[in-house]
Amino acid sequence: MSESNTTNARKAAGAPALVITAKPVVLPAPGRGDDLQVSVSAPVTGGDLPVIVFSHGFGWSMDGYAPLADFWAAHGFVVVRPTHLDSRTLGLPADDPRTPRVWRFRVEDLKRVLDGLDLLEAAVPGLAGRLDRDRVAVAGHSWGAQTASTLLGARVLDSDGVPGEDMSDPRVKAGVLLGLTGLGDSLTPFAIEHLPFMKPSFDAMATPALIVAGDNDRSHLSTRGPDWFTDPYTYSPGDKSLLTLFEAEHSLGGIPGYEVAETTDESPARVALIQRLSTAFLRSALYPEDTGWKAAAAALEEDPRPLGTLRSK
Repeated sequence: MSESNTTNARKAAGAPALVITAKPVVLPAPGRGDDLQVSVSAPVTGGDLPVIVFSHGFGWSMDGYAPLADFWAAHGFVVVRPTHLDSRTLGLPADDPRTPRVWRFRVEDLKRVLDGLDLLEAAVPGLAGRLDRDRVAVAGHSWGAQTASTLLGARVLDSDGVPGEDMSDPRVKAGVLLGLTGLGDSLTPFAIEHLPFMKPSFDAMATPALIVAGDNDRSHLSTRGPDWFTDPYTYSPGDKSLLTLFEAEHSLGGIPGYEVAETTDESPARVALIQRLSTAFLRSALYPEDTGWKAAAAALEEDPRPLGTLRSK
């Protein structure tokens, strides 16, 4: 067995690897106003590594979501985290002419990462030639989940309810959508006025995805309750799974980071469950012969004190 195959087999078995993170790696972004800064995390050994491009929630940056990025990288993925224009680290003024289009710049950021994988490989010491470009996934939390969902086929409805541009990307084979907001028919007046892009259609979001929702996630952007966050599962076609976490709020136990302001429901056990299930889902989605997802789903079902429930279609 080659070193690459040995390493990948070890990741699949659950043994974490030594990880290296390089940042900031800069991708030229003409017309964006600021070049795109990303963080790249990868295991130090192994080849044919699948790629996860992760979109952060509002205000965060490439430095956030270490509980997920570090775990995925330690289990055989290359994780790329771009810093979007809404990041607090950039301080974009509210009256900046780019502000109304930030949601589109976010989508373009993810595509720019996919277009720039050669540059990323060359910029990170020891990474050249180790990426598997045929096994690419996207993931995201909150606004980042909406950003990622567009590459899976979700579209934004215009004021007449007509689906807008198809921004899906055939290079993306799977997704993990955490705290993804639902349909736009229950938006609060604030959301209607300031967030017109929050009117999704999931009718064409056919790419396989794991959707994670908290049953205590109550958004000030919707007049509905936590079930709003299950809409992406309910209204999308194809291979989908929904992990509903008991008592979880929007941080889902602390995926943006422990002991940060957004983590109102800190639970290392809940984060660990997301780590395990998301890793198993992505490996099985990208490697059809992998049985880890079935095993992980069965383990949750058989748990006498489960932290959540799982549905699939």
